[in-house]
This record gives sequence, structure tokens and C-alpha cells, in this order.
Amino acid sequence: MACGCGGTNGGSGGCGGDKSPSAPVVEAALAHELPVENGAQAGAVEFQPAPLLDIAEPEDLLIARSEQDWPRIRVNGVLIEPAALALELQYHPASEQSEAMFLAAQALVIRELLQQRGRELGIEPVPVAGETADEASVRALIEHEVVVPEADEAACEHFYQSNLARFVSAPLLAARHILLECAPDDIEERISRREQAQALISQLQADPQRFAELAMGHSACPSKAQGGSLGQLSKGQTVPEFEKQLFRQPQGLVTQPLESRYGFHVVYVDQRIEGVQLPYETVAQDIRRELYQRVWQKAVAQYLQTLVGAADIQGIQLEGATSPLVQ
Repeated sequence: MACGCGGTNGGSGGCGGDKSPSAPVVEAALAHELPVENGAQAGAVEFQPAPLLDIAEPEDLLIARSEQDWPRIRVNGVLIEPAALALELQYHPASEQSEAMFLAAQALVIRELLQQRGRELGIEPVPVAGETADEASVRALIEHEVVVPEADEAACEHFYQSNLARFVSAPLLAARHILLECAPDDIEERISRREQAQALISQLQADPQRFAELAMGHSACPSKAQGGSLGQLSKGQTVPEFEKQLFRQPQGLVTQPLESRYGFHVVYVDQRIEGVQLPYETVAQDIRRELYQRVWQKAVAQYLQTLVGAADIQGIQLEGATSPLVQ
């Protein structure tokens, strides 16, 4: 089992953590969920079985007949196919099916509105590498329709002064450890390993020079070949539960075992370098990008509301705007 402690093999052994993929750009904008109409419940979707014919009367779209029926939704007269809704559901996990159904339906309504608007404007973009035709159309439409002002220098400096604690370099640690491995769900083994770790700490308190010897004899981490050394660590290189405990420790032998999903760690902090305040000039570009992204997300969410407000949408209740909201 990999220990997940984060030490780089090039430095001193150990194992790195995993990274999760990021969401698409348009999905980030849709994170600002459109509000539902006044008096309607969030996730209100009218359910109606698919008719045998392709055309249904408007009043039929609002009849609920069975919990198993798919909602019948039309966007400016265009039917959102039940098969598309069923496929979209997998991308919207939720605690209740009605909520997942609403989120999936909302996403498809927004997608249809964007596609209709793009065709209306005659936008024919060329996809970039790794981009589908639909993604290219949405990107080009938003670039054409949504104008986002850049944050000026005064706004960036104000944000910096108001968030000084965010702009500090991460502390650095040089540490060694002995991993006493055990499964996270084996309670008896965990109790035993904790006692063993505490016994090792007692031995090291009597003779710190034995750390490499004890690491070689007891550690389940590959770093034991380097005396348990994890090298130089910064935040983000270890599993979260280990990191949270580790970066609180002062220099020297840690007097209590540190617990992680992999077991118990006997740790010696060889060096600790505290973070320092980063000057504004160093982070100004990052601040400008963050402020732009915030405004961009809000502007896109408002733009989507204007599309909803101008559209004839049946079968789902979304709140739209009748005039542009971006300022």
C-alpha cells in the first residue's frame, strides 16, 4: 500500500497524492444556479409521459401522471428529448432524484438556449484543440455577447490589503517518519499500532539517533531506505489528514503518533521554515485573474437569465430577467 505521505522519490522517498480533474468552463458558470420562479419549489419539474406523436398541446405539458414519467420540456417550441435528459442525469448527482432531474433539465434548457442564440447570430466558430463543436459554439457566443470589465489597479490593491493572510508563502518542512501501516477499518489493529508507535516514540526520546535504525526495522514506507526522510514538504504534497497535523508541529520529535488513513506515523521535524508575506507585485496578476473570473461567472449567470427571460420555456420553472443585468 502506498503511504501517501508526499515525499518525492527524487528528494527522499514517499508517495504523492492524487489530483482531481477540473470542471469545464461553462459548467463553472452554471454553478450560479438559476433561481426558480417565485412560489415554486427548487427543482420543480412537471412530469409528463412521452406522447406517441411528436407534438403535444401546451396544456398537456403540465400534467403529472407518474413518478416514473420523464418531464416534457420545450424551449421556444423545441422538445428536450427524454433520452437526452436520461443521459444528462449522470452528470448531476444529488440526494434526491427530483433534484437531479431539475439540475439535468436546467442544464439542457440552458444548452438549447445557447445553441438557438448562436444560430440566430450566425456564429460559426472553429473548435480549438480538445474542444467539441458544441463547446466551441458556447465559448464563441459568450465571448461575443458577454463583456466583462477588467479589474483596475485600485480594486486589485484593495483586494490584496483586505486578504493579506491569503498571500503568504506556504511553510516548508523537512521531516522523517516511520509508518506503522494498518487498514482504516481494522479497529483492533489500529489500537495495537498506536501503542507500538508510542513505544517507538519513547525509545526515540531516550536516543534520537536511532531514528534511521527504527525506520528500517518498522516502517512500511519506501522512505525507510533513506532513514525515513520525506525530504522538503510544502502544503498539498501529503494526504490532507496527515498534512493538517504535520504542519502544526514544531521542530523536533513529535511526541504523539500522527494518524492517517494508512496507519500511524512517528515523525521527526528536522527543519521548519515559516511562510512570509508575499509583496503585492508578486501576486497582482493572480488577483487580477481571480477578480476577472468572479465577475465573468456572475456576468454569464446574468446573461443566462436574460436568455431565460426572453424565451418560451414550458415544463420547468426558471426565473429569467427581462432586461440586461450586467453592470
